[in-house]
Amino acid sequence: MTPAPFDETALALGLEQGAQALGLDLSRAQQQQLLQHLALIARWNRVYNLTAVREPALMLTQHLLDSLAVVGPLRRHTQGAAITLLDVGSGAGLPGVAIAVACPEVCVSCVDTVSKKASFIRQVGAEIGLKHFSALHARVESMTEGQFDVITSRAFASLADFVVLTDAALAPGGVWMAMKGQVPHEEMAALPSAIEMFHVEPLRVPGLDAERCVVWMRRKA
Repeated sequence: MTPAPFDETALALGLEQGAQALGLDLSRAQQQQLLQHLALIARWNRVYNLTAVREPALMLTQHLLDSLAVVGPLRRHTQGAAITLLDVGSGAGLPGVAIAVACPEVCVSCVDTVSKKASFIRQVGAEIGLKHFSALHARVESMTEGQFDVITSRAFASLADFVVLTDAALAPGGVWMAMKGQVPHEEMAALPSAIEMFHVEPLRVPGLDAERCVVWMRRKA
């Protein structure tokens, strides 16, 4: 199947309107970085199969705007402070790259166990000029420094697996921010006894008729 054409003008308009709907004030430079990321996904996808979504307009909604939807909740949590964030199972760099572009005060690391995906994310960071950004090829359970203030994932694993696999990477006082579809009641009930869910926040993704939420968790005191 021939990939759909990459209509940058239409995508730029969709991104601008989507960002406004999300309450995000993105500069022209930031919007251009995000569109470059989208273009790189479309280009690399032909060889590396980064995502099953092939239509650029659907990539904009289902990947880019979906990732940007978490920026508002993240900023409300951090109050604009400089923090470190780990994006686990980042795949094509989602949501890590979008967060790094929209929140330059956040030092973002993306980790993926698949070498070609980590290489792609690293290339994205270099090409679009991201600062305070890195891509790692590793199993997240091998990361034991406890250095990240926020650990996030987008459809990575069950909540219990997510927190167990990443616990050693979470800094003291840090939080988990799991992006999910419908509110995962059964997963929340299955969390380890040492972990508490302290907030579930609904997300509204412009142009996407599907439930989305972010589940906030932390270690119990």
